[in-house]
Amino acid sequence: MAENRGVVYVGPGRVEVHDIPFPTLASPQGRHIEHGVILRVVSTNICGSDQHMVRGRTTAPSGLVLGHEITGEVLEVGRDVETLQVGDLVSVPFNVACGRCRTCKEQHTGVCLSVNPSRAGGAYGYVDMGGWIGGQAEYVMVPYADFNLLKFPDRDRAMEKITDLTCLSDILPTGYHGAVTAGVGPGATVYVAGAGPVGMAAAASARLLGAAVVIVGDVNPVRLAHARSVGFETIDLSQDTTLADQIFGILGDAEVDCAIDCVGFEARGHGHEGAAHEAPATVLNSLMEITRAAGRIGIPGLYVTDDPGAVDAAARRGSLSIRLGLGWAKSHSLHTGQTPVMKYNRALMQAILWDRIRIAEIVGVQVITLDDAPNGYHEFDAGAPKKFVIDPHGMFRKAA
Repeated sequence: MAENRGVVYVGPGRVEVHDIPFPTLASPQGRHIEHGVILRVVSTNICGSDQHMVRGRTTAPSGLVLGHEITGEVLEVGRDVETLQVGDLVSVPFNVACGRCRTCKEQHTGVCLSVNPSRAGGAYGYVDMGGWIGGQAEYVMVPYADFNLLKFPDRDRAMEKITDLTCLSDILPTGYHGAVTAGVGPGATVYVAGAGPVGMAAAASARLLGAAVVIVGDVNPVRLAHARSVGFETIDLSQDTTLADQIFGILGDAEVDCAIDCVGFEARGHGHEGAAHEAPATVLNSLMEITRAAGRIGIPGLYVTDDPGAVDAAARRGSLSIRLGLGWAKSHSLHTGQTPVMKYNRALMQAILWDRIRIAEIVGVQVITLDDAPNGYHEFDAGAPKKFVIDPHGMFRKAA
């Protein structure tokens, strides 16, 4: 049996690299399938969503193999796969989707009805998302391969831009989805809550969509400095000046056209005192305050149904004190849910290949080895302005 290693969630605050089984063409329930492929992992990224599990803020079980942001090389092809062959270089949408159910046919691949027996929507290496083995590993199996995988048209050209293309599996489409659902267009003024990798991807996407000005807010001074260094306006939410006043200081107007929540349920309060304490509804309420009447708010930030570490009993069940009345009075549109990656990834691939967006620079890609993954989790959790990309076979170094 071939060997495999992967990043495993051990318990709150702990991940380790373990020997894990080599993947087979089988569903999580053990049913043999022929519509899948086995990939040699070229790159696999650490995501803020992974951090929620590692912090113990979900019901993730010990032993879970992590990783849903995967780029790979086809190593083995199931008998029913028709459009892929051994050696193809592919991007893997983090959504596991069958391509056959009603929601998949409507391009809502984030809520596929067939790949998760407990609820709509599947993902690799994530709690309550169907049991699919994660890809922070040397090898991984991808089901429904003809439907799920985005094949890069030229292998050599793709490897030249692999630090950018690795962002196609999740972070760039997620940021782009946030911008699209917020209604970003030419000349728009945009506020992005959160200067982490998803926030930076949303800011870059807003710029790609033609925004006139993009403002990024955060409490982390290092991340804000990075955002400024790649050309965005910034707001320090740890200051006691209100968000509206700080926006007015940039725009001469206290409201923006479009807003994007890239923080999610572990948000902190605003101001010198508030930034030290968790306040999960803060971002959504603040966005309704500073978004213009009839404006739209995109919410790619993660919210969960069960949060064992929440600040109160309601939040433990995903119930937050949201000022829905304010949003109703201003006729806001709010868009939530997992990003349907396939809706965007082919177009974003072309934007990368033709130098329309340099996402690796904007999100701060840093390539590490598989053995360095635990330290990457630690640095990311400490607020480093980086997107850690695991290179389990040294293929980035060979390409360089």
